[in-house]
Amino acid sequence: MNGSENDSNVKTPRGDLAGFTKYLKSDVTSGFLVFLIALPLCLGISLACGFPPIAGIFTAIIGSVLTTFVSNSELTIKGPAAGLIVIAIGCIEDFGGNGMTDGWIPSDMTAYKAALAVGVAAAVLQILFGIFRAGILGEFFPVSAVHGMLAAIGVIIILKQFPVALGVSAGGEPLEMLREIPDYIAEANPAIASIGIVSILIMFFWPMIRAKVSLLKAIPAPLIVLLVTVPMGMAFDLLHTHSYMLQEHQYQLGEQYLVKMPTRVFGMFDDITTPDFSVLRQVKAWKWVMMFFIIGTLESVLSAKAVDLLDPWKRKTNMDRDIVAVGIGNLCASAVGGLPMISEIVRSKANIDNGAKTRFADMWHGVFLLICVAMIPMVLHRIPLAALAGMLVYTGYRLAHPNEFVHVYRIGKEQLAIFVTTLIMVLATDLLIGVAAGILLKMLIHLSNGVPMKSLFKPYIEVEEIDENTSLIVARESAVFSNWIPFRRQIEQIGLIQRRNLIIDVSDTKLIDHSVMEKLKEMERDFEQEGLTFEVRGLDSLQPLTDNANAARKRGLASMRRVTLVADATIEHWLEEELIQLGASGLTSIVCHEAKSNGVDDGVQSCNGKVRLELIAPRSTCDAMLTFVRQDVLPLHSVLVSVENVDVLRTSDFVSDPFPAESESLSH
Repeated sequence: MNGSENDSNVKTPRGDLAGFTKYLKSDVTSGFLVFLIALPLCLGISLACGFPPIAGIFTAIIGSVLTTFVSNSELTIKGPAAGLIVIAIGCIEDFGGNGMTDGWIPSDMTAYKAALAVGVAAAVLQILFGIFRAGILGEFFPVSAVHGMLAAIGVIIILKQFPVALGVSAGGEPLEMLREIPDYIAEANPAIASIGIVSILIMFFWPMIRAKVSLLKAIPAPLIVLLVTVPMGMAFDLLHTHSYMLQEHQYQLGEQYLVKMPTRVFGMFDDITTPDFSVLRQVKAWKWVMMFFIIGTLESVLSAKAVDLLDPWKRKTNMDRDIVAVGIGNLCASAVGGLPMISEIVRSKANIDNGAKTRFADMWHGVFLLICVAMIPMVLHRIPLAALAGMLVYTGYRLAHPNEFVHVYRIGKEQLAIFVTTLIMVLATDLLIGVAAGILLKMLIHLSNGVPMKSLFKPYIEVEEIDENTSLIVARESAVFSNWIPFRRQIEQIGLIQRRNLIIDVSDTKLIDHSVMEKLKEMERDFEQEGLTFEVRGLDSLQPLTDNANAARKRGLASMRRVTLVADATIEHWLEEELIQLGASGLTSIVCHEAKSNGVDDGVQSCNGKVRLELIAPRSTCDAMLTFVRQDVLPLHSVLVSVENVDVLRTSDFVSDPFPAESESLSH
């Protein structure tokens, strides 16, 4: 955000009629730049889902226009998202389609219409979900399980799209495809693979180039992919069927490697397809309805919440209203042949970065899509499928980025176990079973950490009035993801609805898990936006499982290290200053003398002018101090050092800034 826009004196932009005209230039500009990103991604996501490429465009257009006037989310972009690819292609395959791996055949059309009916039914559930104010149910899912699911989706996208980027037809279960990667590479069509590999390289390296050259910052990587790969496709003459020889092997080229699009102006309307509602009489259809409904709603809520945090003006989305908007968009999109949609985080982030002010930027990106696809579909037909697959490989990599594993591990080993379990189970089974496995594991971990069974789903809280403006909520037993929803409702009712400042006392709980730690941070931001105070007390009486600010906290003694140094009094102040800079707190200093054998006649030699420094610190701080002593002190001075493990009641008594206000959180 720009400093000027962040100034408190700048009026918050609103998506009303006045805002439409006042911020027209910035919203149109951002809408156009987002359109450049959305166009290839909509086509690629649609193909990866086993839908016709135009389906993704239908969704983005309908989503951008309709939801602009229903949702109050100012900066989210609604449209098809990579996170739903796994569900969509699974649904297509379950109804007999093959995701067009062998071209568009009758069974693909049958499966496509069945998936549209599933989308309509899921959309109705989303609308009802929002109308009955059930959006808070998205708060139930533990953070690590959700991100494990997203990482698994990223892995599946990579496995499904990598063969397409190489010009190879492939299918099967994720783990099976993982084993077959060497075969895909061996069977690659060199011409098509060159397009796919170039696309992947551009997606990975263009952000680095753009960061170094300011003039290129507004140009998105997907646009560069198209500018490079469309001429490559023309050079390989993919519009005409022919073959070529390379190393005594014959390879085929032709239009099957290009995006299938209408061949005339306004031809997109010929591709409108209606659902086959008869499939809803089948039991398996409702499995996919629930998958689209649960995962789509959850992803949309998480994305909308993430965008609210990025909004320069910190405007807050009404999640129930936003779910209704997404449901209406999905209902209309599925009715005419479109993909399911959600609030999409990557395009929303680009929308913010490009200077959007109101929700009309979303509308404009849809208008540009409509103009482009309606007027120049024959140009879009020249886009190679391998180029779109390369973009999706990069998208999958971002979802399953190695840093996610490192970050989750830093939060806690138990969080990594939940993350990895969810990921593996999704790959081995499906999304619902994978997420359920992550939730079950988290509950078992909570029980092993002393959470009473009775408080696993029910919070034990007491409410007291401090004064006419402030209330105290005392939490007992536990505060964990599975009992957070009623806990949150109480916080909202007393604080945000009754307009009272809140103090949350958690000192009497046995465990606060990672999910609740993050959600308490969110509540603090919500109260701040409403001009209220939200204070959490008693955290220092619970022991964090790791040094991370959002780590789960458990009642008990914390393990720390006691460091003792004996040195000359002449360097006392220097040592104190350096140790304090390294994080020492509660450092004590005692003047002493050293007594030791003189080594001649077994007499005792006494040395005055010594000082004994003692402190207790976390392991990481202790390690930093020992490194300092080895490198900077011992080469110049004689110092005795000892370290021992100790258990303490409150870690906050021994660290200078144990849990910073600004903490890291899981993100994509």
